[in-house]
Amino acid sequence: MDIFEKSRASKSFLNLIALTLLAVTAAPGQVATKGWTQRTPDGQPDLQGYWSNVTITPLERPAELAGKEFYTEQELAEKEKKAETPRSAEEIAGTIAHYDFHQYGLDRTQTKHGLNLRTSLIVDPADGKIPPLTPEARKRAAERAEERKKIGPYDGPESRNLGERCIVMAHEGPPMLPPAYNANLQIQQGPGYVAILHEEIHDTRIIPLDGRSHLGPNIRQYLGDSRGRWQGNTLVVDTTNFNDKTNFHGSGENLHVIERFTRVDAETILYEFTVEDPTTFTRSWKAELPMTKIKGPIYEFACHEGNFDMVNNLSAARAKEKADEEAAKKNVK
Repeated sequence: MDIFEKSRASKSFLNLIALTLLAVTAAPGQVATKGWTQRTPDGQPDLQGYWSNVTITPLERPAELAGKEFYTEQELAEKEKKAETPRSAEEIAGTIAHYDFHQYGLDRTQTKHGLNLRTSLIVDPADGKIPPLTPEARKRAAERAEERKKIGPYDGPESRNLGERCIVMAHEGPPMLPPAYNANLQIQQGPGYVAILHEEIHDTRIIPLDGRSHLGPNIRQYLGDSRGRWQGNTLVVDTTNFNDKTNFHGSGENLHVIERFTRVDAETILYEFTVEDPTTFTRSWKAELPMTKIKGPIYEFACHEGNFDMVNNLSAARAKEKADEEAAKKNVK
């Protein structure tokens, strides 16, 4: 069963380094495609297959690397080697991890990293940082925080985040960023459409290519409303009509994302995205990362069926409330 049906019911290290250098040294606004010309039966540039966007490059440049836009090849090799070294249970203990990822085969070392000499995925602004929030966005964030404080973090399912409720994960995008694990996706193309299936949480985004207009302004969706077009060998996807619940780094319903998918070679897609939201950020910003070819298939991510956290958290909150009430009664006596 392919993606559309579901929605309805190493290359070597040095080769990857060379690929990255080709991409990052291309002239501004250009992508080194190495002459990739493979097409689908209906003539679209071929993006199909199973891909991973796992990366060891952070979205924003760390403070200790301020002013350093690129690693040297030696520095990247050392960083990659460190990332491939499994952490012991002792090292993981005390962190937010509730189990040892390596024990369950969920760590990032079990698939190829998209190697990138950049010290941040953000390429614009030049400091590798998300631009400051506008006064309006800061006010909105404060109101959201106050509302969460009023209802309590474990008042009910609605007070938990969208990912914990198995509705949608922020990394599914757009823009698409790698999760902590299961950073796999499948791209499939058909006449007039491109579909992107994420392993986690399992959502499929179907992108029409027929030039139709966006949905009306009154229709808002968690993943927005995507429209695609081909610009040479690059798939350009324009997404609007977000609701204000996805909240990408503080964004609101005016979020506008432009994505670019360029097949660089048999093993790599260069993924670029630009974020615009004048009611949230003081300027637009851009990031890029390579997606690497992996062996499929995509496995079912049974989020609701395995969602014990929600039951455990809420039942524990009710138990604490009961205990607090009983303690209060004893103090009154």
